[in-house]
Amino acid sequence: MKHSILIRLITISCLLLGPVAVQADTINIAVASNFAEPIKAIAKRYEAQSGHQISLVFGATGKHYAQIQHGAPFAAFFAADAHRPELLEQEGLAIPGSRFTYAVGRIVLWSPKPDYVDGQGNVLQQQPFRHLAIANPRLAPYGKAAQQFLQARGLWDELQGYLVRGENIGQTFQFVRSGSADLGFVAYSQVKRPGYPLEGSLWEVPVDEYAPIEQQAVLLEESPAARGFIEFVRGAEATEIIRGFGYGLP
Repeated sequence: MKHSILIRLITISCLLLGPVAVQADTINIAVASNFAEPIKAIAKRYEAQSGHQISLVFGATGKHYAQIQHGAPFAAFFAADAHRPELLEQEGLAIPGSRFTYAVGRIVLWSPKPDYVDGQGNVLQQQPFRHLAIANPRLAPYGKAAQQFLQARGLWDELQGYLVRGENIGQTFQFVRSGSADLGFVAYSQVKRPGYPLEGSLWEVPVDEYAPIEQQAVLLEESPAARGFIEFVRGAEATEIIRGFGYGLP
């Protein structure tokens, strides 16, 4: 009898408390610097809807790749290229079948000074500047794209004395924004912000003068929080945010 009463009390307590909540997790996501603002907005919405917490770590794609190879505890990797995620897949460090293109990036020549960068990029030939910022081509795909463009125009060797290299595109942007460099090659998404006017002056580098910046993501660990975030990024709500920052989509 006592046993039966105990079971009833437990059952009533469970009904009063309602269903047991799914445990919220915190996951670390490695993200290429150019994608900082879009993914902050995306993560905020995902956290509100899922209850999970997203810790974003920004940096150069090449540096993140090396960290992952050495066991860095990232649940997913949003790279600025397709090459590193593919390598991680080949090396058995990524969840098979999880790799996808989340954005296609564009580079611009930008200065915070109005009317400084002309609509044809002729400022590069005129060279009225002391420093031209570029992300390190060895680590950052946006820097590699800028190098490809300068080489195509025959300016790479000529401008070596003017170049200042950021470790990633985020640092490169800060060089220009702070005035440490007069102008620089940055990601279009860093100057195009939804609801805000474009600051300074810029020239959109022709996309046929550098290899497409196809940005891919890959899942590194299997968990409900990480899998859910990847799926959320692929959904309509996140896609709208990505487009709003000037990215193309596949």
